[in-house]
Amino acid sequence: MNTVSLSTNTTQKTAFSFVPSSDDAVIVGDRNLTVEEVISVARYGKQVRLTDDPEKLGNIQASCDYIHNAVESGEPIYGVTTGFGGMANVVISPESATLLQNNLMWYHKVGAGKKIPLVDVRAAMLLRVNSHISGASGIRLEILKRMLIFLNAGVTPHVCEFGSIGASGDLTPLAYITGALIGLNSSYTVDFNGEEINALTALKKLNLEPLHLLPKEGLAMMNGTSVMTGIAANCVYDTKNLLGLSMAAHALAIQGLNGTNQSFHPFIHKLKPHSGQKWAADQMLNLLEGSQLVRDELNGAHNYRGKHPIQDRYSLRCLPQYMGPIVDGLDQIQKQIEVEINSVTDNPLIDLENQASYHGGNFLGQYIGVGMDQLRYYIGLLAKHLDVQIAYLVAPEFNNGLSASLVGNTDRVVNMGLKGLQITGNSIMPLLTFYGNSIADRFPTHAEQYNQNINSQGFASANLARQSVEIFQQYIVIALMFGVQSVDLRTYKNFGHYDARATLSPATKDLYLAIRNVVGQPPSAERPYIWDDNEQALDEHIAKIAIDIANGGQIVQAINNLLLSLDNV
Repeated sequence: MNTVSLSTNTTQKTAFSFVPSSDDAVIVGDRNLTVEEVISVARYGKQVRLTDDPEKLGNIQASCDYIHNAVESGEPIYGVTTGFGGMANVVISPESATLLQNNLMWYHKVGAGKKIPLVDVRAAMLLRVNSHISGASGIRLEILKRMLIFLNAGVTPHVCEFGSIGASGDLTPLAYITGALIGLNSSYTVDFNGEEINALTALKKLNLEPLHLLPKEGLAMMNGTSVMTGIAANCVYDTKNLLGLSMAAHALAIQGLNGTNQSFHPFIHKLKPHSGQKWAADQMLNLLEGSQLVRDELNGAHNYRGKHPIQDRYSLRCLPQYMGPIVDGLDQIQKQIEVEINSVTDNPLIDLENQASYHGGNFLGQYIGVGMDQLRYYIGLLAKHLDVQIAYLVAPEFNNGLSASLVGNTDRVVNMGLKGLQITGNSIMPLLTFYGNSIADRFPTHAEQYNQNINSQGFASANLARQSVEIFQQYIVIALMFGVQSVDLRTYKNFGHYDARATLSPATKDLYLAIRNVVGQPPSAERPYIWDDNEQALDEHIAKIAIDIANGGQIVQAINNLLLSLDNV
């Protein structure tokens, strides 16, 4: 896994505003693309250009020549000189081969539901170019260049959230992208730098003419996993960021609970050396280093603690063992997504060296379907762990001397503290574990004349993953709010004042300050974050923090680059 960067723009994807990046362009075709490069284009407007490798560009034209010759000679090739899917027994004459491709988008213009976020569509377009750069698809260079024109100008086709079972790739979602790119009809619409216009008007503004697809080109554009993979790339990026925020929220909770750092000692974890477990332990030592609120027991000391157990409860003590499989799982998912990002996913594929074409199934999105099912499951596990920490913090029987529900002003009898906030968290957490249920194993198995009789549900799984990410962003806000209140109260209990800046670890102090700043509550020696119930509306705090996290603001930047790479463990 690469370093877990915490620079993000997560839930507000539909509000994407195109601002071209002045950084060096992402080059398609020179090497494999990473998730981070996809994000830089999809979210941050980084410009894209094609490789200038003459061999690769030549192969693109050679694959088109192969298809042209096959049509002229009447060679039987699926989807070129035959009908599609269950109608692949229908022979298509050379005279109808072009009509076949341009008709394909019409009967797949059947999307339903809301529009998917623009950044997911932008990611999909980049991946479609990358899929075709290998010269195995029989599609003109002009169409690849047109996709880059759209990306670099901030023109994004509208795509519906329902319409793909992830079997023959994302046929219907890609039909919307393709129809807009070529200007098939004014019913295709795009976002043109924030303005919704029809595709034909967009082409005029870009000084482009409508295109007529040649044999194989419609199938090449629509037969693939690019949309579900684009969504998945965004979800992987977001979930890595949320993993980082989760670790930081745990670090605040451990300090608020006066936990020990001994549970993260390297000696323990070298004896059970799962990479994710070691990463989580090292990470927590890094996040807690220098704190005056934890029990520093790295020297192996254990002291009787009166009515409190000699060792921490499991949600603190077993944190590396619990988080480890999640870390390892996210690492594996990212690797699979990056393979898919750099794959050729249409059918049939053209082997230029042997002048042959092969019928296969690279368009099946099973890696995306299973991977996004797993991603949602891991998000549910992250939420479950944080929910336990919150319950630990609010219970005076277990929280090592803090007030019930983290009430600030205990002299005011009518004060309930964060009781309502915990209930809101309780309302969200079960949703996240529910979203962790799989969909890749669900029906139908009978689609399209029993041709697509096995399917991945990759598009649906990716869309569910996006929803899970967005819900978890709201939940992490609540966990962070509990963390801030708890360290203020612990500071008062241990040192007689409420300004946790002086007692927190350096790695969590900046996060603490960023949260305080976003909600407009500067640290004070006289009062904790929340003092009396009636002095603030906590729903406004939730909204402010969520927006800041979604936009990669102060809270995210406060812990940027603190998290270690798995390679460093």
